[in-house]
Order: sequence, then C-alpha cells, then structure tokens
Amino acid sequence: MASMEMYLPLIWAALIGVAVAMYIVLDGFDLGIGVLFPFTKSETERDQMMRTIAPFWDGNETWLILGGVGLFVAFPRAYAVIMPALYIPVIVMLVALVFRGVAFEFRTVSRSKTGWSFAFTIGSVIAAFAQGVILGGLVQGIAVTKGEFSGGHFDWATPFAFLCGLSLIAGYALLGTTWLHMKTDGKVAARAQGQAKYWLIAVLVCMAAVSAYTPFHEPRIAERWFSLPNFYFLWPVPTITALVAFACWHWIERGREVPPFLASIALFMLGYVGLVISNYPYLVPPSLTIWDTAASASSQVFMLIGTLFLLPMVIGYVIFVYWIFRGKVREGESYH
Repeated sequence: MASMEMYLPLIWAALIGVAVAMYIVLDGFDLGIGVLFPFTKSETERDQMMRTIAPFWDGNETWLILGGVGLFVAFPRAYAVIMPALYIPVIVMLVALVFRGVAFEFRTVSRSKTGWSFAFTIGSVIAAFAQGVILGGLVQGIAVTKGEFSGGHFDWATPFAFLCGLSLIAGYALLGTTWLHMKTDGKVAARAQGQAKYWLIAVLVCMAAVSAYTPFHEPRIAERWFSLPNFYFLWPVPTITALVAFACWHWIERGREVPPFLASIALFMLGYVGLVISNYPYLVPPSLTIWDTAASASSQVFMLIGTLFLLPMVIGYVIFVYWIFRGKVREGESYH
C-alpha cells in the first residue's frame, strides 16, 4: 500500500504532463495561426491558413481538458490552491478560447471576413498570453499557508509572468510558421518560411531571458541547476537546445518543410523538460509536492482505470485525423 501511495501520484503527474505537452504542441501551431493573421496580406491567404487547421483545432483542446480534469481528480489540494491564485488569467484564457472558437466558425460563413479574422487574432493572442502568464505565475511560486492559498488575487501579475506570456506568443508563432511552411504552398508557404527565422530568434531571446531570470530570483532553481553533482547531469539540456535551434535555422534556410516543424516542437519540449527539472517534485512551488497534494489512493486508482481505457482511443483518434488530412493545402481550394 505504501508503494502504491508513492507511485500513483507519479503516474498521474506523468499523465497530466503528457496531456499538457500534447496540448502545447497540437494547439500551439493552431494558436500560432491566429497570431500570424496580421502578417498576412489578404483574406484569401487567411482562408488557406485556416484550412490547414480546420480538421484539428477543436480536437486539439481535448488535451487541455484532460490536463485540467486530471489535476482536479488526482491532485485536488493543488487544484484548490492553483485556481484561486491564478483565477483571473485562467478565466481570461478560457474566455479567449471560446471567443476564438466562435470567430473561427462564424468566419467560415460570413460574407465579410475581416471582422471575424480580427476577432480570431485577438482570441488567439490573448489565450496564448494568458497561458504564459499562468505558467509564469506557477513557476515564480504561490503563497501557501497551512495547505491553502494565502496570497492576493494579483500576485501573478509580475514582469516575469508577462515575459512568459510574450514567450509563449513567440513560441506559438514559430510553431505556426513552420506548420504553414509544411502544410501550404504558394505565397503563404513562402512568407511563413521567411517569418520563421524571426520568430525563432524571438523564441531564443525569450528562452534566454527566462533561463537567466529564474536562477537569480529563485534560489531553489539555482541550486537545482548549478549545485554539484547536478550540473554534470543537467548541462546536456541547454547544449541540446542550442544544437536544435541551430538545426532549425539551417533547415529553414535550406527550405526544408518537415524538419523545422519537428525542431520547433523539440525546442518546446526541451523548455518543458527544463521547467520540470527546475520544479520537481513541487506541483505548487515552492511548498507543496506531488505527494502533499495527491488524492486518496482509491480515488486515483478508480480514475486511472477509466483514463487508461480512454487514452488510447483519444490518441488513436488524433493519429487517424492527422493521417486522413495529411498533405498540403493548396491555393484556391474550396474551404469546405
């Protein structure tokens, strides 16, 4: 029983981590399309961009639901602390996603698409920024007293959280440009290839800024990365990140289609790994660990059975949809 109580929270933490990673990748390029809308010259080109995500965009957000529900079920104490601490950016994110979804659907049937394109952009940018703010607010720490949130409603509103918000906008835009270069042809693909290098530079600048900020302002993170022998085991992470960034730049310049998108995903995952390394085992930094916030073993087992049954079905559906709609979206193709 003791071993079960030890490993069940780790299993659930891994499942939630996978769900968040899948959401970042799959909905990332989706949100990135909205971020890139203002840099496109015509509604015809925006139609082509929208067609690349039309079969996927709503299904991509399944992973966000899985992550949120998993947190509520498996780590109710963490959920009870994180939600009041980050209530405002969470609500802003959800409203922006709904607003964006409405704009997506109405844009397809509206005679005048300009207003709905603007709405789609606003929803995408705000949702991406809010997600970054949530991440920043969590990483910088939440005030907890006796297992309950004891801070203010605007503790999350810091320069670091806003930096994380801008970083996520840049990262999603990079995913969007490399996705468009891979999935389209003509002017949209050519413009995406040219923009990808600028967004890659923005992402690297943001990653460097976040990486420099966190060790200096969070002693626990500095100790994790720079104390010995940790340093000897962790130095490959930034080294591999630099190599992947160089490869991404090289592939973009060479006009390769698939490798830059995969490299962009790899950059996101390396950043994600860095955050996990910095904060493990805390689920609510810097005070509540995975085990401190875990639900009872019986509750975790009950929900785990259902999750392990449904998860392969969700993954299978995702693979099926992406396989069916593989290939490029050509200029002039019908929207429907």
